[in-house]
Amino acid sequence: MSTILMVAGCAAAEKAKPGKVNFVKEIQPILEFNCVGCHREGKAKKHGGGLRLDVRELAFKGDDEGTGITPGKPGESALFELMTLPNDDELVMPPAEKEQRPTKKEIALVKRWIEEGAYWPKGLKLKPKKHTVEVEDEGKIVGAIFPKIRAAHKPVAETAMKPYQQEVPNTLVSFELVPIRGGTFKMGSPAGEKGRRPDEGPQRTVKVSPFWMGKHEVTWDEYHLFMYYDKEKATRDLIAESQEYYLAALSTPTKPYVNMDFGMGTGKHPAICMTHHAAVKYCEWLSAKTGVYYRLPTEAEWEYACRAGTTTAYSWGDAADKATISAHAWHKDNTLDPINFTPKYQKVGLKKTNPWGLYDMHGNVAEWVLDAYAPYQPVKRVLVDPWVKPVKLYPRVVRGGSYDPFMKYEDLRSAVRVSSNPDWKMQDPQLPKSIWYHTDARFVGFRIVRPLKMPTEERMREIWNIGRPPEK
Repeated sequence: MSTILMVAGCAAAEKAKPGKVNFVKEIQPILEFNCVGCHREGKAKKHGGGLRLDVRELAFKGDDEGTGITPGKPGESALFELMTLPNDDELVMPPAEKEQRPTKKEIALVKRWIEEGAYWPKGLKLKPKKHTVEVEDEGKIVGAIFPKIRAAHKPVAETAMKPYQQEVPNTLVSFELVPIRGGTFKMGSPAGEKGRRPDEGPQRTVKVSPFWMGKHEVTWDEYHLFMYYDKEKATRDLIAESQEYYLAALSTPTKPYVNMDFGMGTGKHPAICMTHHAAVKYCEWLSAKTGVYYRLPTEAEWEYACRAGTTTAYSWGDAADKATISAHAWHKDNTLDPINFTPKYQKVGLKKTNPWGLYDMHGNVAEWVLDAYAPYQPVKRVLVDPWVKPVKLYPRVVRGGSYDPFMKYEDLRSAVRVSSNPDWKMQDPQLPKSIWYHTDARFVGFRIVRPLKMPTEERMREIWNIGRPPEK
């Protein structure tokens, strides 16, 4: 390229005034997500054909093949030309094998921006960003959803927390969440409680920060959206407005080998048989889908919400007769199938709620929490938002008891803890055994929470990827 042409391009860029297309809000993200990774200092010669797109002057200069950006002339701009090449062209930019490519809407914006004079604020250097970030071997986290999540989590005073209904975009499915104000409680059971297990003590004083919790367990209506998510369609459609194309990069379950509801019912029945890994990945997928940060509750959050301000064995008191328990919980004796006379889970939301408006915290299906299973240790200080981070696959904690025939009435108490084990997938026909399904854990489901205070991106990544840590 001649020096005259280079100077002319830069001069035009200098004189260009901001057009209708906003560079910072609309063009900069397109270039940073799709182009600057290769077309920048230290990378351009090896990966970008010499074309620099991180610095304005060099972007308008171009390379030996032509001008990178010619203000007013998209057809004479290498940037636009390379973006619009067929996917099978070896020069198409970004390369066709990339998981994300600019959408038609984004390419149209680039064209309009160039037509309007290609205004680029002086001194603004672009930095590469990725649509996805690799996380171990178990899938990816969508880096680009974090701005969307941050925008959704506007600061709200704890006193202003209200129940709300979350719609799952592009579906007919929604679910409700209940605000749980922060507070302090005694976690575990006192020594004299009937049916008490050794691992429920010693009691400790725990302070819990405010959060919202699912009004009921995650249902098959909700979980099937994740379980059978069509990645190919999401990638093909590139629905930028709904962020669908980000979801194509997330880990989602493999097709199950058997009917995972085992004939007990889908729809509004609680989803079951997922591994801890599957439960946390559902939370990641749901967060990407909705733009709202969701995760499993910690063990402390779960018991705090279950007790709902009570100190008794159950959230309704200490009464453990069949009539009282049956008014609040599904258990082995009130869930018998009339055909085969074996217990089975029931639709959510049919029993009385606990004092804070949560359904099925006792019975129906047990629920995954975020913690690894570990004995309680004596502590004198107040524990603030404790979490036992898993460092191996087993054991982890489920809470709440279930309809399982081996569960006694006292196993539905607020303090009861159950640890997971490999036997929960003993009959799994997949080899190697599935990372997604616990075929023999037909009594295990989960519910979700949304903390009032949004964590850092690093903590989100950590929590969404604890499902399968390396064995030690």
